[in-house]
Parts: sequence; structure tokens; C-alpha cells
Amino acid sequence: MEDLGGIFALLALLIAAGAIAFVIWERRGRTRPDDRLQHLAEAAANLAAAQADLGGRVSQLSEQSAAERAELQRTLQERLDGVSKRLGDSLEKSATKTAASLGELGKHLNVIDQAQKNIADLAGQVVGLQDILDNKQARGAFGEVQLRDLVSSMLPPSAYADQATLGNGRRVDCLIRLPQPPGPICIDAKFPLESYHALRNAADEAQMKQAQRDFRTAIQKHVKDIQERYILPGETADSALMFLPSEAVYAELHANFPDSVEQSYRARVWIVSPTTLMATLNTVRAVLKDARMREQAGVIQAEVLKLLDDVQRLDKRVDNLRRHFTQAENDLREITTSSGKVVRRAERIEEVQLDAEEAEADLTEVEAAAPAAEVVGLPKRGA
Repeated sequence: MEDLGGIFALLALLIAAGAIAFVIWERRGRTRPDDRLQHLAEAAANLAAAQADLGGRVSQLSEQSAAERAELQRTLQERLDGVSKRLGDSLEKSATKTAASLGELGKHLNVIDQAQKNIADLAGQVVGLQDILDNKQARGAFGEVQLRDLVSSMLPPSAYADQATLGNGRRVDCLIRLPQPPGPICIDAKFPLESYHALRNAADEAQMKQAQRDFRTAIQKHVKDIQERYILPGETADSALMFLPSEAVYAELHANFPDSVEQSYRARVWIVSPTTLMATLNTVRAVLKDARMREQAGVIQAEVLKLLDDVQRLDKRVDNLRRHFTQAENDLREITTSSGKVVRRAERIEEVQLDAEEAEADLTEVEAAAPAAEVVGLPKRGA
């Protein structure tokens, strides 16, 4: 850009020089022709020199521009290569991430499909359960099966009976064989579902009051039936249980119908749900265990007495053994005393033998000295 500015300035200078030369020529046009020719020649020479200088500068500028274009192309190519490489790397990473995301999405879709299938199966089961609950007989069987499952999971088979026949010919859903008192207790399953649904689906105050009356009437009827059929003096306990297979119905009863609950208390019919029945059966199991313990109390007492006799015999035998040990200790003490005496006597005998050997040695020395004794007139041994 600086070279272009220099060229433009040189062109401007040439134009200005030409204009000055033209002005001078015009002024000198009034002079002689030879002078004018001379001035024209000088101007032409100056113009040729300026053109030559301009050509050189243009050539230099062209070479420099070509070098700059080459450098610019090289720089642009390098930057383009860098951009292409970064773009390729970015596209590759994006493709990898996209593939991984699609894989994860496929897994989630599979999970969603499986969950949807499970939901569909559950919906079918719910519809089937609804069909069962809509039928009174099927609903009663459902309550009996739930009652049987709860009782069988908590009590041994000998402690209860399903569909037991009482003395009045009535068959109760479950009879718990408790000892006297209180005696066998009856459990009957009841499921007032229609009145409960009417109570839940009431659209206005009139329907709500009618549904409450129907629900109260159904509960009171079930309580009365159980009291009359399954509480038999002298055969069963003086109370019975009414099993509601639904926690929702049980909660509705105790929350909004306390008068019906109080009536069941007066009739000695205890209303239980699956949860409260589990607690009741736990108590029953404890009562049965206590009854078995009382039944076995005589056997346990007899065994304890036998155990006491065995302990007494053991004590006598231990005393005899202690006496044997005491006698053995005395015998060992006497044996130790005798062995000490024997040892001391052996030591004395050994001392006597040593004294005899010393005496024999002294006698040998005396005999050896006999000739000298004869010389001095001493008597010989054995004389």
C-alpha cells in the first residue's frame, strides 16, 4: 500500500511537472522558436526519465505484490488446512458422541418398551381384578383366599381350620383353635365394595347421604350376621372377627362411621383389616405357645424332679470320690514317709560298709608292719 501511494505521488509530480512545462512553454511561446524547442526537449527528457523511474517502480511494485500474494496464499492455505483439520476432528468427535447418544437412546427406548409392556400387563391384571371384584361370589372368594393366606403364613396347620362347620350347621371361613379360655374364635371375611364405591363416587350431597346410609347398613348387617351365626356359647369364644380385605374400606369405616364401629364392639365382633389381622394373629400365636407350655408343664416338672435326683446322686458320688482322693493322699503321704525311712536306712548301711572297708585297710597296714613289731617284741595277729 505504501508503494502504491508513492506511485500516485510520482504520477502527480509528473503531471505537475508537465503542467509547469506547458505553462512555461506557453509563456515562452512568445519568444524565439529555438528556445521553445530547447525547452520542449528538456521537458521530454525529464518526462522520459520520470517514465523510466515510474517503470522501475512499477516493476518493483509488481514483484513485491507477487511475493505478497504468494505469502498471502500460503498463509491462507495454512489457515484453511488448520480450519479443515479442526473441522474434521470436531465432526469426528460429534459423530462419535452422536453414535454413543443414539446407543444410549436405544437402550432407554428398550427400557421404555419393557416398562410399557409391564404397564400393559398390569393394566390387564387390574382389569381382571376389577372383574373379579365386580362379582359378589368372586369377591367373597377373593376375601377368603386372602384370609387363608394370612392365617397360614402366621399359624401352624393344627391351630386353625378352613371352612369349619359349627354345631349350628353354619360354615365359617376360618376357625382359630384357641384353648379355654377364650376358646375357638371364628373369622369371617366380608367385603362391602358396592356401598364403598357408591360412597367414593357420590356427585352431590344427596348421593353422599344415601351412600353413607347404604354403607352403614351393610356394615351393621354383616356384624349382626356374624354375631348370630359364629358366636355360640359353650362351643366358641364369646367374640368373633370380621375380616375386611381392603385397608381403604377399613380406614373409611373407622374415620367416618364411629357409630358402626361402636355397634360392632357391643356385639363383640371385632373388625380387622389385613394389617390389624396380622397383629392379632401374632397375639394368637403367643397364646398358643403359652398353652403348649402349660400342657407340657407336668412333663417339664417330672423331668426337673428326675434331674434333681440325678444331681443328688452325682453329689454323693462326688463326695465318695473326694473321700477316695483323701485316702489316696494319706496313702501317698505314708508311702513317702516309708520311702524316706528306707532311704535313710540304706544310707546308714552304706556308711557301715565304708567303715568296714576303712577298718580292713587299717588292718592291712598293721600286718604289713608285723616284722617290725616282732623286732620290738609285739605279738602277731592271731597269736
